[in-house]
Amino acid sequence: MAKALLGHLNSDARTTTALAVENRRLRRRVDDLEALVLRLQADNDRLAAAARDEQLTVEDLQPV
Repeated sequence: MAKALLGHLNSDARTTTALAVENRRLRRRVDDLEALVLRLQADNDRLAAAARDEQLTVEDLQPV
């Protein structure tokens, strides 16, 4: 039974490496998306403040 349990465990180094590479890629993508969310929130805050001040122009509506 011990051999069956040990055989069930994945000890392939290639799989571990592939998972680590994929994990790094996904973490980088999450960081990129978080930065995008922060930028969009800042743009939204800027536009909301301009709208409150009634200083909103067509140029303000363009992405930065």
